Order: sequence, then C-alpha cells, then structure tokens
Amino acid sequence: MAEAESHLILDRTSLGVTNIRISPLGIGTWQWGDRMFWNYGKGEFSDEDLRAGFQAALSGGINFFDTAEVYGSGRSETLLGEFIRSAAQQSGPAASEIVVATKFMPYPWRLSRKELVAALRRSLKRLGLERVDLYQVHQPIPPLPPETWAAGLADAVGEGLVRAVGVSNYSENWMRRAHETLAKRGVPLASNQVQYSLLVRDPEWTGVMKACQELKVTLIAYSPLGKGLLTGKYTPEKPPAGARRFMVGRYLKPVQPLIGLMREIGQKYGGKTPGQVALNWLIAKGAVPIPGFKNLRQAQENLGALGWHLTKDEIAAIEEIKIN
Repeated sequence: MAEAESHLILDRTSLGVTNIRISPLGIGTWQWGDRMFWNYGKGEFSDEDLRAGFQAALSGGINFFDTAEVYGSGRSETLLGEFIRSAAQQSGPAASEIVVATKFMPYPWRLSRKELVAALRRSLKRLGLERVDLYQVHQPIPPLPPETWAAGLADAVGEGLVRAVGVSNYSENWMRRAHETLAKRGVPLASNQVQYSLLVRDPEWTGVMKACQELKVTLIAYSPLGKGLLTGKYTPEKPPAGARRFMVGRYLKPVQPLIGLMREIGQKYGGKTPGQVALNWLIAKGAVPIPGFKNLRQAQENLGALGWHLTKDEIAAIEEIKIN
C-alpha cells in the first residue's frame, strides 16, 4: 500500500489557482446520514461501515472529502469530523493532509450574506474544525443574486474561516459573475461542483467546462457514477430501490451498451469494472470526480479508478455511445 500512496501523492492536483493540493479523485458524502435517497439508518449500512470506507480511502491516498450542511441534516458533517479526529490519532501524517469541503444552502429565507458566515460557523462546529479548506454555495436559489453570496464567501475568507471558496450547480453566467465579484476582493474562485458523468454530460455543452478551463476553476463532478447506474449493477429487470429508481429509471435500458463497452475496456486493465472506467474517463476529461460509498467494498472500488489511464481511442469509443 505504501507504494500506491506515494504514486497518488505525486498525482496531487491544484484546487483552482490555490495552493491546496487534492487527490485526482475525491469522496462525496451525500450518503452519510441521508435517509431519503440512500437509506441511512435502515439496516443497509452503518456508521462503522462508513468509518471503514473512510479509512480505506485515506490509506489509498485520497485526501479530498466533500460534504454539506444539508446532507443528513448535518449528520454527514458530524461523521466526517469524527472520522478525521479518529484518523489523526491513528495515522498522523495522512490525516494532516485531509482537505475538507462543505457547502452553504442559500435557502430563500436566508436574505443576508451574514447568514452564510453564520451557517459556516455551525458547519465548523459539527466538523470540529477551526476552518474548512473549501466552502461552496450549494445551489443558485433565488431571490438573491450570485454577487451577494460571493461577497459572503469573501467575508468568510477575510475572517480566516476558510482557505478557498467555490460554487455548486452554477451556470456559466452565474459562475462568471461570482468569479468577478470575488476577484474584486482578491479572492479566487477555486471550483464549480456540478453533476457530470457519462450519463449527464451537460457541462460540455452549456459552457461550464469551457469557462472552468478559461478561468482556471476546478470542475468537481458529483454523481460521477450516475447514482450507481454506471457501475453496471442495475438493469431494467433489476432497478435501484427507492427514490433513485424514479430518478434514473429512464436510463436503465439505453445505458446497457455503454456498460458492456466499459466492461470490455476494463478487461484490458486487469479487470477494471464499468464504474472504475467511468471514473477514469472523468479524470481524463480534467474533472475531479467525487463518488460516494456506503461501505468498505465500495470505497475500495473507487480506488480502482486510479493508477492507470484510458487511451484516446478508448475515450472516443466511449463517447460515441449516446444515452440520451
């Protein structure tokens, strides 16, 4: 494992134009504490399952973990903080490299940028941290414009509560407006976290990816496995359970040819799974995918996307298959 860790550390990438260095693949923690979509607390997975997965990710060289105040109504932040403290006691240096990202939800009743800083302080308390590495605005929700929340992010930097700031689900226009407002305060926009996968390739044709490249903003890809659909474990005869069935059900049949091709390509790399190929594709596109996990097995599966690279011909073949 030591050899793998050294390789992954060498592959660290910059978060935007900041001096924060993150692994080429991070971990999203939406599942942690979420009962509606991910069945947390219903016997499917436990806190100990999550702890084991976290430790495996950390041992495998992953240092970037993304959470949000709304994930599990704060439970995700609390668990991440607990795991980090436990890791610090056990592994020292690896834990000291952890980069923590969380998010502020601009609910319509939050009408002042001061509420962003107040929410951040509550997140820091749940995380057990004095400051967070990356703080993001979660959604572009009216009525307040992006300039208001960008100013709030700059305030948070000024108070020493965050190292870097970003946005999430922002269009090209809103991202540029946030970038401009921050620049006036001398603060770079580090990232835009958007849904991006072989199932949802919108950033490529909405201008978001091009703008990220132009502005040197890291594109963080959430739901990089299409809420599990790109792993190949689901079929029209075996759909995912609960709310996810309705969210991705229409893709179950058209995605199967892609799954087949990724499985075939994966065999050339020692039996990589469709999900690992899908994550590797995102890294090749310049994005930082943040898949989630519920247990140790899924965390180890994510790690298998690292340490190898798809060829240009394989990427082209994958992209030729249209799903929608």
